[in-house]
Amino acid sequence: MNYNKLWKKLIDKNLKKTDLIELCGISSATLAKMSSNQNVSMETIIKICEKLECDIGDILEIQKIDADR
Repeated sequence: MNYNKLWKKLIDKNLKKTDLIELCGISSATLAKMSSNQNVSMETIIKICEKLECDIGDILEIQKIDADR
């Protein structure tokens, strides 16, 4: 997962990453996972999309897995 689109959207809305905790009711551990481009639950993704009034594709990209790894 790559959440760069989410971070850009937050900037566009004049929000900080920590504002996401209050706005969406997510934990700081979940925010840390997202900051490291780790997977989070679909429930979390849906909460964020609802609060930011956007689609899943507006906040994340799925990166291709390198077959050689």
